[in-house]
Amino acid sequence: LHMGMTMKEDLTVVAKYINKLYPPEFHVFSIYAELYHNYFASQAKKNAESHLEDKDIYLLLSWVHNFYPKDMRKDHALAVELDKVKLGSLLPSSLSKELENKYLDSEEVTVKNSLSRCLDKEIQRWKEDKEPEELNGHFQSELLGIIVIQSIYSSQKRAEDISKAIGEELSHRLLKELPAFLKSYRDAFEDFKEKSKKHRYYKPILIANINNCWNFR
Repeated sequence: LHMGMTMKEDLTVVAKYINKLYPPEFHVFSIYAELYHNYFASQAKKNAESHLEDKDIYLLLSWVHNFYPKDMRKDHALAVELDKVKLGSLLPSSLSKELENKYLDSEEVTVKNSLSRCLDKEIQRWKEDKEPEELNGHFQSELLGIIVIQSIYSSQKRAEDISKAIGEELSHRLLKELPAFLKSYRDAFEDFKEKSKKHRYYKPILIANINNCWNFR
């Protein structure tokens, strides 16, 4: 972040003040921009090749796809001059793709585990001597009907914030995970229906789960 701010601020000074002090054939702005870009790219590459936590991979990809090309290079004070320079990406495409795959794999596993934990908690709640919660006058499971959907949606949204392509790829992956989760949910619910008919709140729990189906659709 410090490096990005420094590059943006310094190039703004070059564009506004220093550039006009030299003849056009000196290409002063281009030289400054290329030097800053090359250093920034070398640091990004160095970081990308080191061991990164998931949150660091997300941040680095955000710089490669979002902050650097959009927030910095499309800045109104720099855009015209930078368009003439053609600096390229912060990372080589192969390295960027490797990071994207790591991020997608990790996010897919995270969501899958989250859904599994959520279902385990819900099954445990069925076993408790408690009436399901009501939402707008109807029995509902906040855990499944809301949290599961939010988990998937927020994961997709984070990926889309990096780039549209990454968001689409993650959506494609999660659309494979969701049916697997729903099957596990259905199997657990069928098991509860068969074995827990004497449960004090058997009927309200059935109603709550039937109402969940509309949310999942």
